[in-house]
Amino acid sequence: MSDKLGLMNYNNDRKHLSISIPSSSEVTMSPHIKSVEELRVLGINLSSFNTATQFGICTAGVFLFYLLYGYLQELIFSMEGFKPFGWYLTLVQFGFYSLFGLVELQLTQDKRRRIPGKTYMIIAFLTVGTMGLSNTSLGYLNYPTQVIFKCCKLIPVMIGGIFIQGKRYNLADVLAALCMSLGLIWFTLADSKVAPNFNATGVLLISLALCADAAIGNVQEKAMKLHNGSNSEMVLYSYCIGFGYILTGLLGVGGLGPAVAFCSQHPVTTYGYAFFFSLTGYFGISFVLALIKLFGALVAVTVTTGRKAMTIVLSFMFFSKPFTFQYIWSGLLVLFGIFLNVYSKNKDKMKLPSLADLRNMVLTGKKVRLLSQNV
Repeated sequence: MSDKLGLMNYNNDRKHLSISIPSSSEVTMSPHIKSVEELRVLGINLSSFNTATQFGICTAGVFLFYLLYGYLQELIFSMEGFKPFGWYLTLVQFGFYSLFGLVELQLTQDKRRRIPGKTYMIIAFLTVGTMGLSNTSLGYLNYPTQVIFKCCKLIPVMIGGIFIQGKRYNLADVLAALCMSLGLIWFTLADSKVAPNFNATGVLLISLALCADAAIGNVQEKAMKLHNGSNSEMVLYSYCIGFGYILTGLLGVGGLGPAVAFCSQHPVTTYGYAFFFSLTGYFGISFVLALIKLFGALVAVTVTTGRKAMTIVLSFMFFSKPFTFQYIWSGLLVLFGIFLNVYSKNKDKMKLPSLADLRNMVLTGKKVRLLSQNV
């Protein structure tokens, strides 16, 4: 009887019987979860900050580390003879990620796995598809062409959220996804005209990576919220399992030997760059996972899509390229999409004036000008 009613305390002085019934969250929560609100990224406890500060820290981390990540990725594939070994680079990258995740998990107090192994097998498969196919596509496509396809994942993420999590998005979210996707496509098309290098194989690879990327954010969000898994746990198990997937595949097709032979001849420019490439990617993933857990997959993809726009802007600052005003208009379209997404998540704090308010403001301005002229 006491199991059903909860705690029963009897007070002899007041002859009072108090019954406390646990809430549904207390009953279903795992016993080792101390707080569903606590979230640490690279040792930083984001739970101690307000929502705006959390968003700022995560966004800054994504931009900083992924800008370095993109630069190193293009630098590695610019090496003569490396383009056929995109899957081996992904294998090395997964190995480093697993090592980094293990180190970070050892620094935490609770080291127990919370998310089921079957879920990690699905996440690992999608992660292999996203990163492996994306890395391999650079052997067939130039970087701007790859960005054209990757920026379109905003809409698939929304579709995945509807079917995987049963989400419903408002009109502002839909318009934000359309504006950012169209803006980035318009932006990067101008860059692709400089050295277009379309290839049917590359288009197929990056399209499959896009589909996997659209699904993985929603699966990660659902798993982390349902089981309250940590970022380090997610990275460790998903990339360890993914490492096994890729290693099995390379051994099966005989692609491991030639890749090892090539990289052993250029250890500094392959393994050295790959280490920093993986390190910046790992830090970036930690902040992306925090964004997913705190704000959802759509906001996380919106931030990463904005980062892609910044990558192209910086390429014009550091490298000599032709310039056209098409970059400005498309960049403004992307910024408008970001604003719509932020507004849809903060409607209560960001109250835009209605049409009636705008009309009153215009009429008031006219009256002030008339009075000033009369005076």
